[in-house]
Amino acid sequence: MNAISTSAASNSAASPIALEVARRRTFAIISHPDAGKTTLTEKLLLFGGAIQLAGHVRAKRDRRSTRSDWMAIERERGISVATSVMTFEFEGHVFNLLDTPGHEDFSEDTYRTLTAVDAAVMVIDAAKGIESRTRKLLEVCRLRDIPIITFINKMDRESRDPFEILDEIEKTLALDTTPMTWPVGRGRDFVGTVDVATGGVRLLDGDEGKTGPLRKMSPAEIAALNVTLDAGALDDELTLVREGCNSFDLDSFLEGHLTPVYFGSALRNFGVGDLLEGLGRFAPPPRAQDADKRRVEAEEGRMTAFVFKIQANMDPNHRDRMAFARLCSGKLTRGMKAKLVRTGKPMSLATPQFFFAQDRQLAEEAYAGDVVGIPNHGNLRIGDTLTEGEEINFVGVPSFAPEILRRVKLSDAMKAKKLRQALQEMAEEGVVQVFRPTDGSPALVGVVGPLQLDVLKNRLDAEYGLDVGFDTSEFQLARWVSCEDGKKLEEFAAANRLSTADDLDGDLVFLSPSAFMIGYTGDRWPGIVFTDVKDVKKAA
Repeated sequence: MNAISTSAASNSAASPIALEVARRRTFAIISHPDAGKTTLTEKLLLFGGAIQLAGHVRAKRDRRSTRSDWMAIERERGISVATSVMTFEFEGHVFNLLDTPGHEDFSEDTYRTLTAVDAAVMVIDAAKGIESRTRKLLEVCRLRDIPIITFINKMDRESRDPFEILDEIEKTLALDTTPMTWPVGRGRDFVGTVDVATGGVRLLDGDEGKTGPLRKMSPAEIAALNVTLDAGALDDELTLVREGCNSFDLDSFLEGHLTPVYFGSALRNFGVGDLLEGLGRFAPPPRAQDADKRRVEAEEGRMTAFVFKIQANMDPNHRDRMAFARLCSGKLTRGMKAKLVRTGKPMSLATPQFFFAQDRQLAEEAYAGDVVGIPNHGNLRIGDTLTEGEEINFVGVPSFAPEILRRVKLSDAMKAKKLRQALQEMAEEGVVQVFRPTDGSPALVGVVGPLQLDVLKNRLDAEYGLDVGFDTSEFQLARWVSCEDGKKLEEFAAANRLSTADDLDGDLVFLSPSAFMIGYTGDRWPGIVFTDVKDVKKAA
């Protein structure tokens, strides 16, 4: 148990909830596409003992596919388009791993997922270094003060100088670095890593997939493994790492100013165990969460949670609908009653579930930090808060204005009602945003990127039997509208009936052909505020 866990346990020694909370590590994996994020995810699960072979799960005595990319379109295109949730245990810790989409067209799903984690693993391609998507995701983590652990992947391929990569991280991301392991050689000459603190060695050939004790080897013995290595140069390099690089400081890491760095190859299952051990040692247990009325501590006795993702049809045979909820405090017990704050109505948590990609098992109990799936029939929405009776709403779950607006073209007009239902469910799930114009014209769908339209078309066909296309719209931008004067807001809506719509929550949206028109309209209507980000929590 690390210093964080020990502190939490000692401060609340009499509380079983505090002891369980201290074991939790809830984290996301973020990266630019093709950095090896999904491969790393599978290898972390392999270390967790949850899978026998990368890509397969051990469950109910059968091996079933459990790639984190489980949707058909993901397998076809080799990309992640939805967040996958996986829970497993390793060396006394309970890990909740959230594998986020790498493609920028699905950034909204990723941003919402980052509201549900306490730490993140940043995967960097050793040959490419920092890429654009990595920078954007890091900024989101920084806004939420999420600590970052870095994994430099693909060291067994041609790569850049490790010092150069560290320097780029520090200069590009304004993030101090501390190497926890150090690579010996690169590409074809990569033979393993050295633990910077102890000098212990793990070899690429012979120590793949291992954790725990390290080999004791001198620089000369390491150099003897490859003719291109020089013992003196290796010794000098390790001395430079120990004396020239930042020492690890736990407080600086937890504040988001410093990142511990591990080197390895996810494909070769090398360095992944060291990373997982580092997550257990350094990543924080569940942190306090902000609500509209107060700050909720994880060790509190009463259960609270918020929904950050909805996923429909994970099991097409049952047309199921799953809400993923992050527990913020207390303990959830199967069968307990919870209050859905948005509606004020109670709901029974009869079958909460832990997930392993699309595989699942009943969660008899869960604690703050855990992510559980709650089956429901449209009662839960993204941003909803569940409590044991308290009137609070967790804040900070974002919804972003779409960058592309399209009208859905249905090939069979007789299925219009079915399309309306399907779009409602897709909007509740967060696949797209749906705007229903106040003048009664056909609904528009809004997406961040064009690939989302492909996913929508694919899913409408596969899950609802709807063949659709998309027509361009006269509108290019959508902005949420607000005003402190309710009467003036009503006047604005009445005067702009041809260019306003309601979103999923019934909030007013202004539709515009250009940014200029938004500015022009704002000048004509002082006091009316246009925003491109909305907190999707909705008060009762």
